[in-house]
Amino acid sequence: MSVGSYSDKFEASIRLCPHYNSTEAEVSKCMKFEDGLRPEIKQFIAYHQIREFPKLVDACRIYEESSQARSNHYKAIHEKKHSGSNRGKPYDRKDQK
Repeated sequence: MSVGSYSDKFEASIRLCPHYNSTEAEVSKCMKFEDGLRPEIKQFIAYHQIREFPKLVDACRIYEESSQARSNHYKAIHEKKHSGSNRGKPYDRKDQK
């Protein structure tokens, strides 16, 4: 699930909890949101200790987009490197034709 869809679902469900709707509960809301993130995003975001919900969601989205771009870049390099090259045996066997 993407960060955008997760944040939409999180905000929809958090509206039902009156505790999280107050400004005093902003830190609790952020911590609860972080608990539901994918491990790689959670690990990156936890070091920043962002305690304002809109900033936290934006940081998560930015990280997800850059992570996806990095992944696509390395996949493209890998595909270019291995496409078209014959990775067969470097020798011909005389008994097989």
